[in-house]
Amino acid sequence: MTERSKKIVSALVIAAFILFCAVVGWFIGRPLIRFVGEPEQFRSWVQQSGVWGMVAFVGMTVFQVIIAFVPGEPLEIGAGYAFGAFWGTVLCIIGITIGSLIVFLLVRTLGVKLLEVFFTYEKIKSLKFLQNEKKVALVTFFLFFLPGTPKDLLTYFVGLTKIDFKGFLFIVAVARIPSVITSTIGGSLLGNEKYILAVIAFGLTLIISAVGWLVYNRISKKNKE
Repeated sequence: MTERSKKIVSALVIAAFILFCAVVGWFIGRPLIRFVGEPEQFRSWVQQSGVWGMVAFVGMTVFQVIIAFVPGEPLEIGAGYAFGAFWGTVLCIIGITIGSLIVFLLVRTLGVKLLEVFFTYEKIKSLKFLQNEKKVALVTFFLFFLPGTPKDLLTYFVGLTKIDFKGFLFIVAVARIPSVITSTIGGSLLGNEKYILAVIAFGLTLIISAVGWLVYNRISKKNKE
């Protein structure tokens, strides 16, 4: 295949991906978030669906990671509400890991043009500090570990770095646990009608997320200088 043919194929694949994201986001993403936003109805549906409810939820989470503009927090809170803190966290991590690995392989195949479907060039450029080959794995783990960092952007960007598949698998499966569990614990407390504790949990999560965002911005600005 010639270089020109490769570019044409890449352009067609990216165009198809954009169309797919738009259609799925409109017809599935909006109803999905609205559904999870009705916790009693969501928990009732989960209980009636049994194992298939868990499978469907993992599929929802995979979808959320791939379609980067769909927020993940409502799903994580809904998971805690419907499944409890432990199983909610487990299901979220499974879905996040699968979705992240799909994104990783897509970016490795299609390159930076795929990122531009969801993110501006300035956003992509702001993460150039991840190109430091000696520190990229450590920095990525830290940013995934810390609540409040833009993990959807990071998930897409990591595919452009030198991190290998196994290393990224470990980072996603382990480092994202703290940020997920803070949401599922809050959702679980709401489900058990422990509203004061839920407010405290979400308040602490908000503070930790704010600190994480400030740290991320500081790292980004420092590496722009």
